[in-house]
Amino acid sequence: MELLNNQDYRNFLASVKHKIITAQTHAVIRINQDLLLLYWEIGKELVFRQEKEGWGGQVTEQLSRDLKAAFPNLQGFSKRNLNYMKRFAKEYMDIDFLQVPLAKISWYHNITLLEKCDEAEERFWYAQQAIEYGWSRNMMVNQIELNLFKREGKAITNFQKTLPSPQSDMAQQTLKDPYIFDFLTLSKSAKEQDLELALMQHITQFLLELGAGFAFLGRQYVVKVEDEDFKIDLLFYHTKLRCYIVVDLKVGKFKPEYAGKMNFYLSVVDDQLKTSHDNPSIGIILCKNKKEVVVEYALKDISKPIGIAEYRLSDAIPEDLKSNLPTIEQLEAELKHLHKPE
Repeated sequence: MELLNNQDYRNFLASVKHKIITAQTHAVIRINQDLLLLYWEIGKELVFRQEKEGWGGQVTEQLSRDLKAAFPNLQGFSKRNLNYMKRFAKEYMDIDFLQVPLAKISWYHNITLLEKCDEAEERFWYAQQAIEYGWSRNMMVNQIELNLFKREGKAITNFQKTLPSPQSDMAQQTLKDPYIFDFLTLSKSAKEQDLELALMQHITQFLLELGAGFAFLGRQYVVKVEDEDFKIDLLFYHTKLRCYIVVDLKVGKFKPEYAGKMNFYLSVVDDQLKTSHDNPSIGIILCKNKKEVVVEYALKDISKPIGIAEYRLSDAIPEDLKSNLPTIEQLEAELKHLHKPE
């Protein structure tokens, strides 16, 4: 019997591969937990010796030298890292930290959280996100610096009234306020289409800022009602929420009529694109600024799920400063002059 072409064998092989991968993952987690426990115990003992027995600060330097001599092939026992162990032990006073996400991320992730986050709740949240989305340390640093913890789930929406639970909560956490488009620089005279084109030119950064699950379907997506074409600024499908997401871009402040227009778009998308397997479509209106009470009134009697959030851009170069900067032609001429043989 040719096993390679046997379906039962292929299923068996897939099952074995899955078991091996699962075992490897568990082994990595176990090793990481053991390392964190070791560092915590060393840090706890150092804190005790210094605070209760009066050992001075020089103990970490001496311990570092002795441990390096005893274990020359092991890294992680520098004076700096020993001080991190003390800080780790002071922050987490008992072994219960092994039951929270901190125990599932690397030591260097944990160091970063200690350096950049003051509150335990914030550190736990970033640790959980790092686990769920596989963030590297650098990616986690970037998200902390962009203040994701305080932005996620903060958009004003009507999801609690228009979506069933738990989708309403999931959808709420999917949206941010504000969105940070620090990869864009637009002038004050920019129009919606300029913002739209700029986002498309930086689609990778745009999708990263939107978050996991957004699949881009089209720009100026045409939907036809009777004999008239209507164009949706940006259309996405969210793989976790399992629904279409309509995005409307505005370069100015939010106006109540924007909600009515979005309600119309969502009705059309639900009627023409949504299938029985999809959840109700969601609308996101991104604007330069908004007044919360105005937004709340605008959404009060809207039947479709809509969220309104602001966005932030990189500061554009002021026109008066721009006029004093050299042009590309002037720079090229200067470079030619510098390289001209004497």
